[in-house]
Amino acid sequence: MNQYKFLNQFQPQTLVIGTMFCYIDAVFGFLFGVVSTSFLLALVTIAGLAIGGFGIANEKKWGYFLAVGAAVLQVTLLVAVAGTDVLGFPLILNLFFDGALVALLVHPQSREYQRIWFK
Repeated sequence: MNQYKFLNQFQPQTLVIGTMFCYIDAVFGFLFGVVSTSFLLALVTIAGLAIGGFGIANEKKWGYFLAVGAAVLQVTLLVAVAGTDVLGFPLILNLFFDGALVALLVHPQSREYQRIWFK
Protein backbone atom coordinates (compact mmCIF):
# COMPACT_ATOMS: atom_id res chain seq x y z
CA MET A 1 0.00 0.00 0.00
CA ASN A 2 1.23 3.48 -0.86
CA GLN A 3 2.11 5.45 2.28
CA TYR A 4 2.50 8.81 0.54
CA LYS A 5 -0.36 11.26 0.11
CA PHE A 6 -0.99 13.77 -2.62
CA LEU A 7 -3.44 15.72 -0.44
CA ASN A 8 -4.05 15.28 3.29
CA GLN A 9 -7.60 16.30 4.12
CA PHE A 10 -7.05 15.71 7.84
CA GLN A 11 -4.95 18.87 8.03
CA PRO A 12 -6.46 22.29 8.74
CA GLN A 13 -8.35 23.90 5.88
CA THR A 14 -5.66 26.53 5.39
CA LEU A 15 -3.00 23.86 4.74
CA VAL A 16 -5.25 21.77 2.48
CA ILE A 17 -6.08 24.77 0.29
CA GLY A 18 -2.44 25.93 0.45
CA THR A 19 -1.32 22.50 -0.77
CA MET A 20 -3.78 22.62 -3.66
CA PHE A 21 -2.60 26.14 -4.56
CA CYS A 22 1.02 24.91 -4.53
CA TYR A 23 0.17 22.19 -7.04
CA ILE A 24 -1.95 24.52 -9.20
CA ASP A 25 0.74 27.23 -9.23
CA ALA A 26 3.39 24.66 -10.14
CA VAL A 27 1.32 23.29 -13.05
CA PHE A 28 0.47 26.76 -14.38
CA GLY A 29 4.08 27.84 -13.93
CA PHE A 30 5.22 24.81 -15.92
CA LEU A 31 2.67 25.34 -18.69
CA PHE A 32 2.68 29.13 -19.00
CA GLY A 33 5.89 30.22 -17.29
CA VAL A 34 6.70 32.18 -14.18
CA VAL A 35 7.49 35.89 -14.10
CA SER A 36 11.20 35.72 -13.34
CA THR A 37 14.57 37.25 -14.14
CA SER A 38 16.14 33.92 -15.08
CA PHE A 39 15.20 30.44 -16.19
CA LEU A 40 16.92 28.93 -13.15
CA LEU A 41 14.86 30.99 -10.68
CA ALA A 42 11.67 30.04 -12.52
CA LEU A 43 12.62 26.37 -12.36
CA VAL A 44 13.44 26.62 -8.65
CA THR A 45 10.08 28.27 -7.99
CA ILE A 46 8.09 25.64 -9.90
CA ALA A 47 9.97 22.71 -8.35
CA GLY A 48 9.77 24.27 -4.88
CA LEU A 49 6.02 24.66 -5.09
CA ALA A 50 5.42 21.12 -6.37
CA ILE A 51 7.82 19.37 -3.98
CA GLY A 52 6.82 21.62 -1.08
CA GLY A 53 3.14 20.84 -1.63
CA PHE A 54 3.94 17.13 -1.57
CA GLY A 55 5.96 17.60 1.62
CA ILE A 56 3.09 19.46 3.29
CA ALA A 57 0.64 16.72 2.33
CA ASN A 58 2.96 14.19 3.98
CA GLU A 59 3.53 16.37 7.07
CA LYS A 60 7.22 17.10 6.56
CA LYS A 61 8.76 20.24 8.04
CA TRP A 62 11.11 20.61 5.05
CA GLY A 63 8.07 20.56 2.74
CA TYR A 64 6.40 23.37 4.63
CA PHE A 65 9.51 25.56 4.62
CA LEU A 66 10.20 24.79 0.96
CA ALA A 67 6.65 25.71 -0.04
CA VAL A 68 6.73 28.95 1.97
CA GLY A 69 10.11 29.86 0.48
CA ALA A 70 8.98 29.14 -3.07
CA ALA A 71 5.73 31.07 -2.59
CA VAL A 72 7.54 34.10 -1.18
CA LEU A 73 10.12 33.88 -3.99
CA GLN A 74 7.29 33.82 -6.53
CA VAL A 75 5.68 36.98 -5.11
CA THR A 76 9.06 38.72 -4.80
CA LEU A 77 10.00 37.94 -8.41
CA LEU A 78 6.62 39.11 -9.67
CA VAL A 79 6.91 42.45 -7.88
CA ALA A 80 10.60 42.87 -8.77
CA VAL A 81 10.15 42.17 -12.48
CA ALA A 82 6.81 43.89 -13.06
CA GLY A 83 7.24 46.84 -10.70
CA THR A 84 4.18 49.07 -10.70
CA ASP A 85 2.76 47.21 -13.70
CA VAL A 86 1.84 44.44 -11.25
CA LEU A 87 -1.24 46.52 -10.40
CA GLY A 88 -2.45 46.30 -14.01
CA PHE A 89 -5.07 43.78 -15.14
CA PRO A 90 -3.30 40.61 -16.14
CA LEU A 91 -0.63 40.67 -13.44
CA ILE A 92 -2.86 41.66 -10.54
CA LEU A 93 -4.54 38.26 -10.77
CA ASN A 94 -1.15 36.58 -10.40
CA LEU A 95 -0.35 38.81 -7.45
CA PHE A 96 -3.70 38.03 -5.83
CA PHE A 97 -3.37 34.25 -6.07
CA ASP A 98 0.33 34.18 -5.20
CA GLY A 99 -0.31 36.43 -2.21
CA ALA A 100 -3.21 34.21 -1.15
CA LEU A 101 -0.91 31.19 -1.23
CA VAL A 102 1.61 32.94 1.04
CA ALA A 103 -1.20 34.03 3.38
CA LEU A 104 -2.59 30.48 3.58
CA LEU A 105 0.81 28.97 4.35
CA VAL A 106 1.82 31.50 7.02
CA HIS A 107 -1.64 31.67 8.61
CA PRO A 108 -1.42 31.09 12.38
CA GLN A 109 -3.49 27.91 12.10
CA SER A 110 -1.11 26.49 9.46
CA ARG A 111 1.99 27.47 11.42
CA GLU A 112 0.64 26.00 14.65
CA TYR A 113 -0.32 22.70 13.03
CA GLN A 114 3.06 22.50 11.30
CA ARG A 115 4.89 23.21 14.54
CA ILE A 116 3.05 20.50 16.47
CA TRP A 117 2.48 17.69 13.97
CA PHE A 118 5.08 17.88 11.22
CA LYS A 119 8.21 15.74 11.51
